[in-house]
Amino acid sequence: MGESASTATDDDGTARQMQVLEFELGEETYCVDIDYVSEIVDRGSLTSVPNAPPYVEGVMDLRGRTTSIVNPKTLLNVEGTVEPSRIVIFDAKQFADGAAVGWLVDEVDQVIRVSMEDVEEPPMDHGDFIEGIIRRDEGLVVWISPMKTADA
Repeated sequence: MGESASTATDDDGTARQMQVLEFELGEETYCVDIDYVSEIVDRGSLTSVPNAPPYVEGVMDLRGRTTSIVNPKTLLNVEGTVEPSRIVIFDAKQFADGAAVGWLVDEVDQVIRVSMEDVEEPPMDHGDFIEGIIRRDEGLVVWISPMKTADA
């Protein structure tokens, strides 16, 4: 991540592969590295948090742990009329502060294996959230870093 596709090879010269979870936000397909994902749950009721940043939809109790639920559409300025139905829960051990965080997504699609050769640098400045663009036969997929959105 953050390295150019030309340097993303293993020692034997083959392109490194990653597994990503694809999901829908508005009309577009996005993905995150599957290593960050701990589980996917249906959207339940959320409790609003006064004075929370606009991208925080609220919190929910997930197996006895208060989990902050973020709307990545707000962070990424994505338009969409579909009500998010799923929450991607991230592994709290991946975050420096150990925070339990989930993202509201419209729909979860699939887990796919991606060759780093198919990952391109974003064409313009999109902040630090976007790791790259994955070119596939079905179209382009935007790769987002949950680590960087946690710092937003």
